[in-house]
Amino acid sequence: MTFDMESLRWKAKEIGVNLSDLQFNQFFTYYIMMMEKNKVMNLTAITEMEEVIDKHFMDSIMLKKVVDLDKIQTVADMGTGAGFPGIPLKIVFPHLEITLMDSLNKRLQFLDEVIKELGLCGIETLHGRAEDIGKDLLYRENYDLCVSRAVANLSTLSEYCLPIVRKGGQFVSYKSGDVAEELVGAKKAISILGGNEPKVEYFKLPQTDLERSFVVIDKVKETPKKYPRKAGTPGKEPIK
Repeated sequence: MTFDMESLRWKAKEIGVNLSDLQFNQFFTYYIMMMEKNKVMNLTAITEMEEVIDKHFMDSIMLKKVVDLDKIQTVADMGTGAGFPGIPLKIVFPHLEITLMDSLNKRLQFLDEVIKELGLCGIETLHGRAEDIGKDLLYRENYDLCVSRAVANLSTLSEYCLPIVRKGGQFVSYKSGDVAEELVGAKKAISILGGNEPKVEYFKLPQTDLERSFVVIDKVKETPKKYPRKAGTPGKEPIK
């Protein structure tokens, strides 16, 4: 079986990322491992190579459009799932110290295998619910940047993510297309949790018509101790 991932090089180059042979091979190995594991475990509904390149790999590293990653050291990937955006970010920006967070241990066990196989250093997995991680002093107010591609409304995501970002750090939510309505609904939550007025960057993935957006929230004050609320509450009763 042969795979042609050459389009990844050209699409990455279009956004100013020149992949070394090592990085290219790491992406290739990651794809193969993901497809193999996907046969026995639901990691992703996206399996066709070009779609994985666009919707997973390129989507993940587009973060460089809105964050100066050279100035970032510690990154939390909340609800990482199959490792997005954390693993692609680590491959392309190896200086980042990344914690992949997820509530499903089986996914993290797979990601531990990926990390080992790809020879990645300075990246770890953390099993737990966001609400519990946010209360843990080991992680609370501890990260320069928190990123999330998790599917949840922005108010809920903010309660998951802002508590672990240090004052002066950032939370970036990966979203599809227009987020105007979500922004209105999340305005109060973001303010209460320590964030400023969100900035939104709309863009298309290279060489596609796929519309995406980043919601960038700077953390300007510490999160009140009562947040995040107990497990399950942010999802059922978002701050309004």
